Formats: sequence, C-alpha cells, structure tokens
Amino acid sequence: MIAMAADHDQSARTLSDTVRTRRAELGLSLRAAEERCVDPETGTVVGRNYIERLEKAVANLQPPTPAQVRGLAAGLDLPLAVLQAGAGRQFYEISTGALSDGTLTFAARLAELEPDERDRFLAMLEAFVANKPKKAQ
Repeated sequence: MIAMAADHDQSARTLSDTVRTRRAELGLSLRAAEERCVDPETGTVVGRNYIERLEKAVANLQPPTPAQVRGLAAGLDLPLAVLQAGAGRQFYEISTGALSDGTLTFAARLAELEPDERDRFLAMLEAFVANKPKKAQ
C-alpha cells in the first residue's frame, strides 16, 4: 500500500505537513502516535510534545534527529525517504527538485522488494508502457 493517497504528489511538503496529515489520516491521538513512533534501530521514542510542536511548526523547533525521523516513519507507516525529504525541505532548505512525495514513496516501496520481485515488477512496468495507447496528435 502506498501511504498518503490524498495529497501525496505535493513536492513542497514539509515534515510538519506530512506528519500532521498522516496522523489525521490514521486517526491517531498524540498519545497513540507517541506509542507508535519508536525508532526500530535505537528504541528512541518520539514524544507527543515534540510531535505536537512539529505539527504546529513552532518557532525555534529543533530539527529531528535521524532516530526521530526513523521513529516517525515507523509509527506513521511512511517510507523513510519521504520524511527525510520533508525534513530537508523544512529545516535545511534542501529541495528534491521535481521528485514529488508520490515518486519518493514509489521508489522507497520499490526498494523494499526482493531483487527477483523488483525485476518482475520492472518487467511488468515496461510491458505496460510498451502497450500504452498513443495519444492523438
């Protein structure tokens, strides 16, 4: 499943926008989000106070640590690349250029596949593009 069906093609989404939208989509309270947003590598919990401040994009908000970004990705069931891109936009003025969050999600999910699954998917995609009806000129 590709998360963030609504709004996933906005290429200028910040981390705050993404977290706020996704938590609302999942219907999570701040307490429930805190319980879910735990970095699988370090066990770092993203506290509900930080999540609330992040969603509100309060002044002087500290950028999240890599562990916090991983925790948000795990808890909100989003590809890490989407949250990293949003954090880069919001805190470091890093642009992903023409890559929308939908494209980043697609690439991240594709990377989760086993090599043979990826090969089968790419073959299917090539067949789809090859058989796509041509647009009238």
